[in-house]
Amino acid sequence: MSQVVFYVFTTEEKSSSVAISAHFAYACRIAAFFYAQNKKVFIYTDSKEDAFAVDEYLWQFDGDSFVPHNLLGEGPKFGTPVEISWQVPLHPRPILINLSQKTPDFAINFQKIIDFVPFPEPQKIAARIRYSTYRKMGLTLSTQTVESNSTVESTNKTED
Repeated sequence: MSQVVFYVFTTEEKSSSVAISAHFAYACRIAAFFYAQNKKVFIYTDSKEDAFAVDEYLWQFDGDSFVPHNLLGEGPKFGTPVEISWQVPLHPRPILINLSQKTPDFAINFQKIIDFVPFPEPQKIAARIRYSTYRKMGLTLSTQTVESNSTVESTNKTED
């Protein structure tokens, strides 16, 4: 059965990059965390523009923390360890990082789903709807609070 972990932002956080929101930046750090564990990740976004923003942000990582990634349909036949798209994935992967405001129809195909509750109220409302949808799908749900300046490792200490 799939497990869903919601990361809840308790304060309005600003990313170090003007072009990307704090939860997008945190999603990229989570992707790097799973890449370091040799796990393949699919990052799902609402739009082509969001996918390109995530792609650009991952290119800004330091050389010693580089995360091999590509947009869906680019790169090697079965993709790189981290694939990004606003479209349905072509190949199975164990981990979905959902940056969409909606619950992906294909979410049930992943072992672990990472989702977010950003601080702004409209995004919180959308997250509550996704939470409810995941529950109706029969998935196991949990939450992790993202403290200001917290690291992915500290919030994932109980993760697989």
